[in-house]
Amino acid sequence: MDYKKTLDFLFSSLPMYHRVGQAAYKANLENTVALDNHIGNPHKKFKSIHVAGTNGKGSVSHMLAAILQRSGYKTGLYTSPHLKDFRERIRVNGKMISKKYIIDFISGNLQFIKELKPSFFEMCVELAFQYFADKKTDIAIIETGMGGRLDSTNIIHPLVSVITNIGLDHTQFLGNSIREIAVEKAGIIKKQVPVVIGEWQDETEKVYSEFSKRAESVLIYASGIYQVKYSWMSPDRMQVMNVYQGNELAYKNLTLDLLGQYQRKNVVTVLQILDVLRSLEFSISRQVIYDTLTQVKTLTGLRGRWDEIGYDPLIICDTGHNASGINEVMTQIKQIPHKNLYIILGMVDDKNPDSILPLLPSEAEYLFTRADIPRALDPSVLKKHAKKYKLNGDIYASVREAIESARSCAKKEDLIFIGGSTFIVAEALP
Repeated sequence: MDYKKTLDFLFSSLPMYHRVGQAAYKANLENTVALDNHIGNPHKKFKSIHVAGTNGKGSVSHMLAAILQRSGYKTGLYTSPHLKDFRERIRVNGKMISKKYIIDFISGNLQFIKELKPSFFEMCVELAFQYFADKKTDIAIIETGMGGRLDSTNIIHPLVSVITNIGLDHTQFLGNSIREIAVEKAGIIKKQVPVVIGEWQDETEKVYSEFSKRAESVLIYASGIYQVKYSWMSPDRMQVMNVYQGNELAYKNLTLDLLGQYQRKNVVTVLQILDVLRSLEFSISRQVIYDTLTQVKTLTGLRGRWDEIGYDPLIICDTGHNASGINEVMTQIKQIPHKNLYIILGMVDDKNPDSILPLLPSEAEYLFTRADIPRALDPSVLKKHAKKYKLNGDIYASVREAIESARSCAKKEDLIFIGGSTFIVAEALP
């Protein structure tokens, strides 16, 4: 098979949750274990950090990978979904997996894959694990998919388990309450493996306490160790913050190339994970942390998080797609001087629009659209829901058409925001 045929097989023959939704979800680890056994248990051949959570796990994973890479460690990074190129999901030292490796892996295991019929995600996880093993990575950052306990990545035994935060997302799979979802995410906690929790939340405290005690694991709340009270934008479009440890200034003028204000929480989580890694005899200097956080996007290819993709007018896209993520984004938009606000909005059909729409500003002009995937919500349905909240606008057949329309209407002093779904952002990115 050539690369195109290999990708066609992956996308069309294996159920892909991000395209088709619930039909691709497997509520057990049987296929993952069977596939892992078939290819020789590659997950046992590299050290890892396991990152779960509702929001922030992608940013935390990319920041960690960049810092470890710059500290001299050969670093793997597995994340999902991809935005433009399938190979974004699997990287070593920032470099995407080669097309040839993907072809060879699928071709070499094709008969077994056809018999087993794993999901797309199960296949991707094992491809990543084999790649990290073959590349002899010193450590790999492994981001979970939607859950934890039953996530295909959960066969690893990491050096550190990380849970960034918990919000209401994927409720049809993970549960209808914060506590229920926390139980699923806490399923990544392993025996005597330290656990870093990004954010203290009253509803989750008992869950994490119970799971960590049962596993005899040290439990650390990053937000109880480090705090960032505010951040500001530098003239060269960087986010700058002071990080405190209690009353002491721990990191002065820490500078990020990631501009979302929600990154303050993620930085706190990353710094705490690095402290744990140092206790495990990893060598990570303060200077490397300072230098690396200014170039995370360059080093790891992270896109779509408060991504400024145009100026005059300012155009921002963000992959936040649940209530807590959208709320963070809208709070930041309010702080940006602008005259008129245009919001290009699309969602997927298994999300509840009524959990998102009340958080959006009624004074904005809306351009309702859809991504080019089967799982996309019909924009006419989205517009009907939006009308209940006095959110008005027109329907556009594609993301590109909506962007062109917004650009033609907007003046220099206006602001265009693109979001509601990872797939909307993927189609908006250059």
